Amino acid sequence: MVLGQVATNCYLAMNENTGELLIIDPADDGDGIRRRIEELDGRPAAVLLTHGHFDHIGAAEELRTAYEIPIYAMEAEAQVLSSMQLNLSRMFGCPLTVQADHLLKDGEQITLAGFSITAYHTPGHTQGGGCYYIPAERVLFSGDTLFCQSVGRSDFPTGSMSALVRSIKEKLMVLPEETDVYPGHNEKTTIGQEKRYNPFL
Repeated sequence: MVLGQVATNCYLAMNENTGELLIIDPADDGDGIRRRIEELDGRPAAVLLTHGHFDHIGAAEELRTAYEIPIYAMEAEAQVLSSMQLNLSRMFGCPLTVQADHLLKDGEQITLAGFSITAYHTPGHTQGGGCYYIPAERVLFSGDTLFCQSVGRSDFPTGSMSALVRSIKEKLMVLPEETDVYPGHNEKTTIGQEKRYNPFL
């Protein structure tokens, strides 16, 4: 689902065997997300946040309350999530903060909705940005770390271009080339495609 004033990708990853699903980066349309979940006849298990910017967290609290599910984020992103200045929500006129129920460390493995997921800390866009990799599905949710033939901005608070490129090269480019990459904005790509065509890498 493409939502919000900066066209943020919100993903619903559903386990076809159980109907459980993960809500990844819920932007600002809680009602729309809930309608889509009803259409899918899905059962939300958790909210996964790739980072704390306002356009990725807008409906997180609403969905946590509606479905009584936990919110996950990287440990290093707690400060961004809790600061209206760092998460840019004050700047864009929609002040909000979020407190995650579970803060993850780099490389931590979790099982949610029947999926085995590895959380990678990929600082650069923000200090605690992260990506979620599901090896069995060969899928990576990259947030605003890696885009199709591009990378995330690093000029916002806590950003660093050197850290961003290092994160991508060391954590993401070592994944199988056939891995599908679902970014926070724009179209999907693959690790192999980015190895060959991404001018930032």
